[in-house]
Amino acid sequence: MRRGENKKPQTAVTLLLVVAMLFSHTLFTSAAVRYDVNRDGKFNISDATTIQKYRVGLLSEDDIDSAQADANRDGKITIRDATCIQMILAGILKETDDNNEDMKISINDTSIDVNWEENEAVDALKAAVKDNPMTINMSMYGGFEQVGSLDMSLPHNDTRITTEPGDVILYSGNQIVLFYGSNTWSYTRLGKIKNMNEEQLRELLSKGNVTITISI
Repeated sequence: MRRGENKKPQTAVTLLLVVAMLFSHTLFTSAAVRYDVNRDGKFNISDATTIQKYRVGLLSEDDIDSAQADANRDGKITIRDATCIQMILAGILKETDDNNEDMKISINDTSIDVNWEENEAVDALKAAVKDNPMTINMSMYGGFEQVGSLDMSLPHNDTRITTEPGDVILYSGNQIVLFYGSNTWSYTRLGKIKNMNEEQLRELLSKGNVTITISI
């Protein structure tokens, strides 16, 4: 055999190998696992933990998949994304759900706008009313609030605060409170009623027990 006779077959084999490698790489990258924040090819609680470590500075942006980390699709990577992943893993949220939708409250027949807090309690409440609105019978208490049972427990991080008229508050993790006056106690903030002054809130909330409906 003369020198160079099998050069073309070798070249063809090399090209085939390169094409195969590129094709395999394309298949692998196109099959990326959704919410795989730590890029280990799996979706599990480690991905929520990765976001938490990123948020406290233990990991850099190079250590995470930023697109997958924005689990609630609000354009930011926050602790709420870790909570969203935890709720998906627990079956509370579906993978296709958008947890960035507005939540509404109606008091009797009056629709109320609320500025909601960005915390785990609000995320869990949104998940709970995602498909089925929640109706709560409220009771007047103390001359400054209406309180009602949620029939469920929400994540809470109570701190001692002084409430103001319009505050929407979580008490003991399982009661929602609407304030038309003020009180100092340990609560978790849920939100603040918009575009109503103290006089309007008293007119709405201080005349007797009300029924509220929370929905999306």
